[in-house]
Order: sequence, then structure tokens, then C-alpha cells
Amino acid sequence: MTPFESTALAELGEHLELLTADGIVPGGVIAHGTADTAPGYLSAGVVAPECGDARPGPDTVYDVASLTKILATWPLAGTSRANGFGLDSPVRELLPPIPADAPGGQVTPRQILTHTSGLRADTRLDQYRGRTEPLAELICGEPLIAEPGTGHRYINRGFVLLGLALAHTRGHRLDELAADLWRGLGMNSTTFGPVARSRDVAPTEQRLPGGPRLWGTPHDDNAALLGGVAGHAGVFTTAADLAVFAMRLLAAPPADDNLGRWFADSLHPVAEIEPGLRRGLAWILADGGRVAYHHGFTGTSLYLSPATGRYLAICTNAVYHHQDNRTRLAPLRAVALRAITDVPREGRPCPAPRSRP
Repeated sequence: MTPFESTALAELGEHLELLTADGIVPGGVIAHGTADTAPGYLSAGVVAPECGDARPGPDTVYDVASLTKILATWPLAGTSRANGFGLDSPVRELLPPIPADAPGGQVTPRQILTHTSGLRADTRLDQYRGRTEPLAELICGEPLIAEPGTGHRYINRGFVLLGLALAHTRGHRLDELAADLWRGLGMNSTTFGPVARSRDVAPTEQRLPGGPRLWGTPHDDNAALLGGVAGHAGVFTTAADLAVFAMRLLAAPPADDNLGRWFADSLHPVAEIEPGLRRGLAWILADGGRVAYHHGFTGTSLYLSPATGRYLAICTNAVYHHQDNRTRLAPLRAVALRAITDVPREGRPCPAPRSRP
């Protein structure tokens, strides 16, 4: 295991402080460490003005948005293979009866995980209000925008469909399956929303001036429409639990551990996102495939480096102030990627993420 250099951690802390001072985020916390050491934490600011002077820490609960894909849907897809969940089976075979001619029915879980499904890019589940058909049938019935397996395009509705398929195949709701997984990993503060408001829960966006702020309710509209439980968003967790998850993945021996094998399998690049970045199974791969990471729209990120055993987990509620938070968070995320890849400041530039969820 290769620990982080103190200068790298100092730079991360400085960037988090700057984001707070500039009003980009109310505050945030970063978990860092290796698979064989206790986590360390950097924090800045406050949880939110609604929470008084409470400072964010390891146990502050954040809406992690698209990290749901990594924390729930991705591991469940891998661990469900023993239950007949075929990665290369047409998704219609993993769902209640879908018309044979439904365009989306031919898409496979592997294509969904690699964002090469060809499903519609916009999620917009609100368009189905008043319809009586099952959601999976509605999604599969939409025309494809590309031939499945060709080209990368980030698609949330694929993970919605994947969550429905996992629930049907396993015979339990997605939140029940995920809770079982998380408890087994020791992630005792991770749950699908909604969660009760408290000083320990970070609020997110105020949708209307003078209206109530989202606080314990999923920020993602489509996850909220599904009652807070969806394959693409809806999970709330803490920096401490993200550290537990990261350490478990990094320490799992691929040879004799189901989750470890799944993680190793997921790090093979499948689709190009942009020069220097590839998509594996759910994860974004950088530094020649030696680093895996994913972001959440609300202002969260998780980075893993199997080669060094290091991880970083960033938790902020950046949508508290700004919807264009991906641009505003780019400097911090670039520093995190540089720190996890251990690229010298004067060395080659690291491929910083642009606006990938």
C-alpha cells in the first residue's frame, strides 16, 4: 500500500477550504487512506446554514446522487450473477413480460453498465404520469437512439431499468437488496432516501425562492418520483461509509472473493469517453486503467487506485448554492485525480473529468 503524500492531502484540504470560502459549497468532508490503514478526514465549512454551526465530519449524511450506481446497482449486478442475472442476457429476460418487439428489451445489463445501451439519454420519468403500463415496459418501449453496444453516452434510465431487473430477478425490492449488501459490508449509515432531517444531514437545493429546501429528500427528480429508490440515484451515505466501501473493494482478493472478482472484472476498459478516459463496468477509468472513479451530481466523488491501495471520497452538497456545480467542482476533482494517480505537479497532465456524473 502506498500512502498519500502530505503535500497532496494539504492541497486537497486547501481546495476544499477555497470552495467553502468562495461560497461554492457550504462545506464538505474528504475521506482518504489506504486499504490497510484507518481512514483520515479533511473537512471545511458547515453542513449548511440550516444546521447551525455543525461542521461536516465522517458521519455527516449526504445525498450522493449518481454514486448510487456504484454503491447499489453495480455491486448488486455483480453479486447477482450467481442468482441467474446474466450480464449478456437481453434485459427483457430479466423483467416481467415485455413485448418481444420492444426496442429496449434487447439491451443487456453489460451495455447498461458501460453506458453503451442506446437507450434515450434523457430520463424524464415524469412523462409517464397517467400511464398504466409497468415502468420497465414504458422504458423498453421507447425507440433507441443508437445501436446497443456502439458508442458511449451517459444514460440514467438504463440504471433505472437495471434496478427494476435486479428487483425482479432477486424477488426483493432494490432498497432491501442494497440494505442487505451494505450491512454485510459494515456500511451502517448508508440507505436509500428519504431520511429524516437533522443537523447531521446535509440539505441540498431550494427549488423555489421562499420555498422549503430539499433536506433528506433525494435531489434527483426521477429518483424522487420512484419514492427515493432507483437504480441511478437516491442513496444517502457518509464519508465514513464510503471509506468502508473503498477499503473493502481494495482489499478484496479477486481470486476467491465474489465482490473482489467483480471489481477486477469491472476495471477492463470497454468504451472511450474522451481521450484518456474509458468506461469499464460503471466505473470511469483513468491513468491507463489504473484508477477508477465516479461522481455524483450533488457534489460527491469516489476514487480508487487498486495499484496503490489508495482511495479518496469527497462529500459536499454543492447543489445547495449552484446548479452548475460540476464546473465549479472541477478544480477540486482535478486535484483529487492527480493525488490518486500520484502524478508529480511538474509531470504530465492528468486527464481531469469535465462534466461526467
